[in-house]
Amino acid sequence: MIIDIHGHLSPPEAAERFPMPPALTDVDGMLAARAEAGIDLTIIGSPVGAGAMARVPGVDNYAQPRDRLRAFHAWMSGLIRRFPDQLRGYVYANPFGDDDHLEGVRETLADPAFVGLITTSSVHGELLGSPRADPFFALAAEAGVPVLVHAPAEPAGTERVEQTPFVEQIGRFGDVTLGMAMIAFAGWLDKYPGLRLIGATGGGALALLPERLQTAARPRHWAGGAPSGRPDGAGGPGAPRTPGASGAPRAPGPRHVPTAPPDSVLPPSPDPAAALRRMYVDTSPFSAAHLSLNAEVLGPERMLFGTDSPPMAAPLADFVHMIEKLPLDKASQQLVLGGNAQALFDLRSRP
Repeated sequence: MIIDIHGHLSPPEAAERFPMPPALTDVDGMLAARAEAGIDLTIIGSPVGAGAMARVPGVDNYAQPRDRLRAFHAWMSGLIRRFPDQLRGYVYANPFGDDDHLEGVRETLADPAFVGLITTSSVHGELLGSPRADPFFALAAEAGVPVLVHAPAEPAGTERVEQTPFVEQIGRFGDVTLGMAMIAFAGWLDKYPGLRLIGATGGGALALLPERLQTAARPRHWAGGAPSGRPDGAGGPGAPRTPGASGAPRAPGPRHVPTAPPDSVLPPSPDPAAALRRMYVDTSPFSAAHLSLNAEVLGPERMLFGTDSPPMAAPLADFVHMIEKLPLDKASQQLVLGGNAQALFDLRSRP
């Protein structure tokens, strides 16, 4: 069985309000292409809820009222109920959403059409290491459902980039890299061991980061301990300190003092590389080299078949063939194509 854990569809009225590729509203075409490629089931979702996956003046994806999101998810649930053998869904969640927003997420998750959450790797440039994300991660852990961490419409650092294809292919890849790395670094998987997190776009450059994350958590080159980023100079409980010759921490030297409040910094995970290796990634990057590196560093048991299609336009059969050409035995290839998804998601309940 082949399960695509990364697909998208949008209601027709969304295409009237926002710019988007036509494929996102072509349900029949999407299902026909999957049947032809041998893809049995697709999990669809929107990383912007009822918003726009493009820069639209005056549109703030993170200011969507609960009733608008309820209507969007009702449309998605209705679509899934029409095609229960081919589709399941993700509930959109703002990782910094207030209590009312998160209550709406819980309400929607009760619908068996939905088998996971989809969120963004940053919000207006703010990464998920912020303590403000705690209620969201607590909800995800309590619900026990996988979370697809997807790039936002406007990735961090691209505020002045006008070329949309660059933002889509480079900026979003970089945002997922930053977001997943920060989740590992900030210790969310230490606090909530039951979290099951999937990095879209192959997790960005996640497979290149284990050693760099360890160095970030224990930066020996700072000698007396890295600047904490806190105005009072305190790193908080668990912050890394390298003792001096006397065994006492050396006082840090002069540094720039940021304006962030003290409670905006979490102590780093003691072992962020281990946290990183507990994450999952999809296979949507159309790159054999990227997929091979993920298989080598994370292992095939941490990879889930995903195409990001729609809107990705590459032939779906080519995504399948790319997995079949990886230097993996047949059993491992089958794990990537569907076995891992069957183990991770609860796909037994029919909507």
